Amino acid sequence: MYISTCHWCHVMERESFEDEQVAKLLNERFVSIKVDREERPDIDSIYMLVCQMMTGHGGWPLNVFLTPEQVPFYAGTYFPKERRYGMPSFKEIIVYLHDQYYHDPDKVNGVVEQVRNALHTASNGNGKGELSDKAVENAYQYYVQSFDSTYGGFGEAPKFPIPHALMFLLRIAKFHKNQHALEMVTKTLDGLARGGIYDHIGFGFSRYSVDEKYLVPHFEKMLYDNALLTIAYTEAYQVTKQEKYKNIAEQIITYELRDMLHPDGGFYSAEDADSEGEEGKFYVWTPSEVKEVLGENLGSLFCEVYDISERGNFEGRSIPNLIKEDLESLYIKKGHTVDRDLESARKALFLYREKRVRPFRDDKILTAWNGLMIAALAKAGRVFKNKKYVTQAIETLSFMERKLIQDGRLMVRYRDGEVKHKGYIDDYAFLLWGILELYETTLNLTYLAKAKKLADQMMELFWDEATGGFFFSGEDQEKLLVRQKETSDGAIPSGNSVAVNQLIKLAKLTGDFTLEEKIEQLFQSFSQDLNEYPNSHSMMLQAVLLTRYPMKEVVILADNKTEEVSELVNVIQQNFHPEITLLVANDPDELVNIAPFARDYHAINGKPTIYVCENFQCNQPTNDVKQALQYLELL
Repeated sequence: MYISTCHWCHVMERESFEDEQVAKLLNERFVSIKVDREERPDIDSIYMLVCQMMTGHGGWPLNVFLTPEQVPFYAGTYFPKERRYGMPSFKEIIVYLHDQYYHDPDKVNGVVEQVRNALHTASNGNGKGELSDKAVENAYQYYVQSFDSTYGGFGEAPKFPIPHALMFLLRIAKFHKNQHALEMVTKTLDGLARGGIYDHIGFGFSRYSVDEKYLVPHFEKMLYDNALLTIAYTEAYQVTKQEKYKNIAEQIITYELRDMLHPDGGFYSAEDADSEGEEGKFYVWTPSEVKEVLGENLGSLFCEVYDISERGNFEGRSIPNLIKEDLESLYIKKGHTVDRDLESARKALFLYREKRVRPFRDDKILTAWNGLMIAALAKAGRVFKNKKYVTQAIETLSFMERKLIQDGRLMVRYRDGEVKHKGYIDDYAFLLWGILELYETTLNLTYLAKAKKLADQMMELFWDEATGGFFFSGEDQEKLLVRQKETSDGAIPSGNSVAVNQLIKLAKLTGDFTLEEKIEQLFQSFSQDLNEYPNSHSMMLQAVLLTRYPMKEVVILADNKTEEVSELVNVIQQNFHPEITLLVANDPDELVNIAPFARDYHAINGKPTIYVCENFQCNQPTNDVKQALQYLELL
């Protein structure tokens, strides 16, 4: 199992898979199959779970040895060609496992039986249970205890951005009026933006940092990271109104639109860490190189500010970063013209860097990750009032509908005219997120109808009628060793957690009480995991928070472009209100098929009329925007 942009996948490929001696050993003893994790996440999810069970950790490359019945009897990640780092060599493993399989079958069969039982238990879930009220609090306490108050982030190196954890903490800050939760978010977002994990020359974030400072990244850039971080920075701006968060969100989008956009509207999946056989070579600098581009004076200033030195901070060269520099203090010390000087320098260095050999770009267009990007563009467009972002979100959705739906079925990936694999729960849930964000931005009921249709199909294909929750693969897909359900979040939130968050929105927008029953059934099905491992479920706990906090439904009967309505819509859209859902229609007849509960609503006095409901009860409809804001506790 490999990822096209994974550094250690490339190392193992060069060391072992391209080596004739290793190839001979493998081909004489095994049938070798190379699987792209991003195209077949269903296969990866099963065997990654086995690897974690067997070794206590996982990652890529993932090497799994199977019986002819597809059951693993050995698993691991990177293995060197020759023994080193205290690790056995890949050659030794190949020979040893072949001998074990034929000369000690009882031992292999014992392992196989243990794996079967463990997978069966894991795939059946927890059954019915009660979700503890302490799950949210326990998750919060985990982040408090693991928070790095110096550099931001959580835990020790390597450090991943985990934007969905930041989104969880933003909701804790709002619903529980918890200032420390907000401080953890802003400290982390500041640390990420200052570190070398952020590309200060061309924008966009790398996948993770190998150190606690966010200084040295693994340099690959993933679409999903940048989409989710765009959402996190946008929400932080909504809460704090600090321009620096808006700037980072807009810079990420600049990178995505410039470097990762297919001409027809979809987004490519990733950029590699390596170029010319060296990790990070495209991104690092020496002082002499900077001064050659910028001249002595501006070059010296840029090197001073961005930590570019003769000694270097990465294998003798330097990753630009702002960890040691406070730009606001710098502007006070040297004057605000330095801001323009540094931006001019950045642009010049960017143009120079473009002449270098670029890292490999994985030009697969993945449905799930594009769903996240649609959500990011739609949300940023709404909050920053940027029509370009919204237009691109619409064009990307159009691309998906043209290229990645076959016979009414959502597919996994598109590349060079080829579409492959029926979509998994992540594809449906993440695209549902994107469509609902587009609805919330445009208030165009067409998108709400699309979302409802997609959610219905998601239910038909993936819902477990027996115990609740969504299977990873659809009922119409290839039958593998087990049919898994995933709940815990990794670098990407799980399909179940994203799905339940979107179903909560959809239930409130459409008035479909059957969805609320499914939501509670899902929480019960995964209650044991949520109770025992709350910090691994920050995305799902966002949904739990929403169901435990009074949500407010607003229905406006009027043209949303009228001055009175625009004022109310702007207050809701520009600020951080995950608890508010908003329906707008000129006439209640427009809502009959989408939100039947509103069929009896009508305009009062021939004026724009606002209905506000909360906690299963509705206020008196009003023509007065200020009265509506009071209902919503926004005045």
